[in-house]
Amino acid sequence: MSIELSPRATEIAEYTKQLLAAGGYHGFSYADLSARVNIGKASIHHHFPSKADLVRTVVRRHREQAREGLTALDQHVADPAGRLTAYTNYWAECIRDGSMPMCICAMLAAELPMIPAEIADEVRGYFDDLTAWVAGVLDAGVTQEHFALCGSLRVEAQMFMSTVHGAMLTARALGNAEAFQVISQAAIDRLRSMA
Repeated sequence: MSIELSPRATEIAEYTKQLLAAGGYHGFSYADLSARVNIGKASIHHHFPSKADLVRTVVRRHREQAREGLTALDQHVADPAGRLTAYTNYWAECIRDGSMPMCICAMLAAELPMIPAEIADEVRGYFDDLTAWVAGVLDAGVTQEHFALCGSLRVEAQMFMSTVHGAMLTARALGNAEAFQVISQAAIDRLRSMA
């Protein structure tokens, strides 16, 4: 299900995504967004009546884009380790060039107890989607004898996912984009070394 937005609403959503990556749900207001997009707050409210509506739409779009990207990886990269590497390389480039220094769902997950329920549900859905994809990649890697796992597919998938998102925090805390690449590559190497 594709989320259809007008060009102006799309622009608002894209800037919101950047603001979410920088500071989470509580890190921006419609006034901040108005200054970035150069339109009045009333115009933003026309497209998105509330901040919760706006952020929910942004997270839904992020989930949709992530699903499309992961499907493309499945179709174009046969090797399971190659898929995990391509996934982490995507984030490494986003962190390096500053276009998306942090996954918005990771930022929002940290705020889960303090954000509207409808957004929290979308964030949980994102992590469910990602867990399922990583588990599928790990399963393929085990079948092809590229990976060995210590725990269940779900636990190993969540551990990989946690490592990747934790590496984003480490890169941010250290001000070192390369830290993300080193940590995420170590997580992939760990799966290979056990095989």
